[in-house]
Amino acid sequence: MGKGDKGLHDQAGGFSPLSRDGLVNQVAGSLVEAILSGRLSPGDRLAESTIARQMDLSRAPVREALRLLESSGLVDYKTNRGFFVHTVSAATMDNLYELRIVIESAAIARLVEANAEAALPGLKAQLSRLHRLAGKATDMITHVNADLQFHRLICEGSGNPRYLQVFEQIANETKLGLLVIGRLYDDPRKLAETHEPILAAIEARDSTAAVDAIDYHIGVAREVVTKSFATDEESSDI
Repeated sequence: MGKGDKGLHDQAGGFSPLSRDGLVNQVAGSLVEAILSGRLSPGDRLAESTIARQMDLSRAPVREALRLLESSGLVDYKTNRGFFVHTVSAATMDNLYELRIVIESAAIARLVEANAEAALPGLKAQLSRLHRLAGKATDMITHVNADLQFHRLICEGSGNPRYLQVFEQIANETKLGLLVIGRLYDDPRKLAETHEPILAAIEARDSTAAVDAIDYHIGVAREVVTKSFATDEESSDI
C-alpha cells in the first residue's frame, strides 16, 4: 500500500455513508472537511474506489466531486495516477496571492464607489469578531475562516458576482496553504489589526486609499506565506 493510500486507510473512522440527495456536493463537502482538518495531507492519494466504498456510493459521484475540488485548487489530477490532495509550494501560493490582490483591489474600489454604506455594517461586525477571536484560545482554522470572511464580504459588497465567484474558488486553497505553515502572524491580534486600515479607507469613501490598503494587507501576507514555504522547501532539500 502506497503513502497516498495510507492517508485514506489510516484516518480515524474514514468516511461515513451518505444519503442519496445532493450526492456530489455532499462528497465534495466531506473531502474538503477531511483535507482542511488535516485528516488528509498534501500529496495523499485520493483513491476513488476507497472513498466510494467508505461512503457506500458508486465511483461516479466521487469522481465528479474530485473534479469539482480540482477546479478549486484543493485536488490535483495526475495522468494515469489519479487524484491527490494538492501539494502547496512557495510558487503556487505566490501566484494565488497575486490573483487575490488583483481581484480584491478591483472589488474594493467598486465597493467604495457604489456600495460602501450597505457593506460597512457587515465589515465592521466581522472586524469586531476578529478582535474577539484574538483574545481567545481558538484553533487556527477559526481565525483563518474569520479572516477570509472579511475578504469575502468585500467581494460580495462590490456588487460584481464574478469577483465573489473567483474568491470562492480560491478560498479553500488559501486555507490549505495557511494550515500547512500553521500560522500567519505569531500574535492573533496582529491579524485583526491589519484589517483596520482597510475598513478606515472604506469609511472615508476613499477608493485610492482602500486599494492601497488591501494591496498592502494581502502583499504582507503574500510575503510571509511564500517565505515560509520557501524556507521549508530549502530545509527539505538539505
